[in-house]
Amino acid sequence: MSNRHQQTFTALPEHIDANGHVNNAVWVRWMEELAVAHWLADALPEHVEAYAWVVTRHEIDYRGNVQLGAEVMGVTEIREGPRGVRFTRHFAFTDAEGRELVRARTSWAMVARDTFRVMRVPAEVAKPFAPEGGFIPE
Repeated sequence: MSNRHQQTFTALPEHIDANGHVNNAVWVRWMEELAVAHWLADALPEHVEAYAWVVTRHEIDYRGNVQLGAEVMGVTEIREGPRGVRFTRHFAFTDAEGRELVRARTSWAMVARDTFRVMRVPAEVAKPFAPEGGFIPE
């Protein structure tokens, strides 16, 4: 269990836009794929069954891009504990040379799968995603 998760993505033909590089919407999709992979890897199975996440806000800085066939490393990190119903994730995507291409901060709200209602993030759900030493109280 960890507050970080990483995954490699490859720019495929369907990811390339009219400008010849990965479309902005694809970067957002990769962020979602990375966040979901982290949730599935580190959440307890009963939490995965009971809860889901929805995005409430994206803040994205595009610093570069890649073309067809390029691989990028995506990393997501949870640096602070939840605030009520929201958890903030930080993302970074780097190219093969380690240059940062995309940086983002996104807010996610927890919903109960049985009611689809937004709910406060329980401490036991947040715990597996805490950095070493736990979250710093606010």
